[in-house]
Amino acid sequence: MRIFQGLDDFELSLDGSVLTIGNFDGVHRGHQQLLAQGALFAADRNVPFVALTFEPHPLAVLRPEHAPPSLMRLDDKTDMLFRHGVDIVVIARSDPALLGLEPERFIERVVEKLRPLHIVEGSNFGFGRGRKGNPDTLRELGQRFGFDVCIIDPVRLDFGGNDLVTVSSSMIRKLISEHFVHRAALALGRPHTLVGSVVSGAGRGRGMGFPTANIAEACTLVPAEGVYAGAARIGTTKSLAGISIGTNPTFGDGERKIEAHLIDFDHDVSGQLIHLEFGTWIRPQRRFDSTEALVAQIASDIEAVRAHGATAIVTPFRRRADDDEGISKCL
Repeated sequence: MRIFQGLDDFELSLDGSVLTIGNFDGVHRGHQQLLAQGALFAADRNVPFVALTFEPHPLAVLRPEHAPPSLMRLDDKTDMLFRHGVDIVVIARSDPALLGLEPERFIERVVEKLRPLHIVEGSNFGFGRGRKGNPDTLRELGQRFGFDVCIIDPVRLDFGGNDLVTVSSSMIRKLISEHFVHRAALALGRPHTLVGSVVSGAGRGRGMGFPTANIAEACTLVPAEGVYAGAARIGTTKSLAGISIGTNPTFGDGERKIEAHLIDFDHDVSGQLIHLEFGTWIRPQRRFDSTEALVAQIASDIEAVRAHGATAIVTPFRRRADDDEGISKCL
């Protein structure tokens, strides 16, 4: 498993590969189906399976005001790609020169460095300037440059409505932003994970008997306001967690806060990186008439978290021993 920094990395030169290209934010079930097919082709042809991805999201460069929040950190994305059969990840920096290449020239650059025998993509694949390239364009270029093309049908899920819903990163972001984190978990194949650093708070939770880890500098998409049952990981320590996102209406704080009560865990974790996994939404934020009423509700929330604990999943993404030393950047 190797990582290369862009197509111009001087060490990057392959005699053959199976290739997939995309942003892969979330590495969701649709991505996973595509990756499974690519890994099979690579094993059959005895060549490495390569994922060419982009950092940051191309919209962050081309149309920053429309850039979506990330579902996962770059390091976690590369680790997840490796878990699903990728041998080499090439991280292309999203600079205007690269993104502005015409489709033919973009594929020509890819072929020069990666020598793909097979390219595997989804049916909505777009590439090159203005995303003018599409699967039909890719097939035409494959005939010219000597690679086969496999287009994978999208994954669709039934959430109980009248229609099947196509799994996509944008669909998952919408679910999370509307507090449907349990549905997002079905589309991702695992719970959505918020990554941030633990900072000192006002200490109200501890005073009420429910100490909380206060999260700042969130690197990934923050779900809608509310109280959630989930799980937390700090270093190698895992715990069930009740997670609150909101403005603390009982105390009139006004500013949105992310707080997590780690159940059966009471250690100082200030300054450390935390992964919060969202299992299910419990209730909306609301104002209580007294501290006693709030304490009673928190106790009830924790019982709900414990009840959910049988299905809570804690996924340790990282392989490196030094991954959570101190406060990590979002990359």
